[in-house]
Amino acid sequence: MIRIVLWALAALYLLLVGLWPPALAPVALALSGGATLIAAVPGVVWVALGVIAWLKRKPTPAKTA
Repeated sequence: MIRIVLWALAALYLLLVGLWPPALAPVALALSGGATLIAAVPGVVWVALGVIAWLKRKPTPAKTA
């Protein structure tokens, strides 16, 4: 019984080691593409967009009676 379990674990390990990198490749490519797009925009623009978004959604102060 233990021999069957060990063979099954060995087969599962080989499947994971063999299939995990190709399965992860599209995710890595998408993340690197997204990082390239983010890096292409200057930081000042990102800061300006953040300030604009904050000003549009800034919480209003509570009114006191």
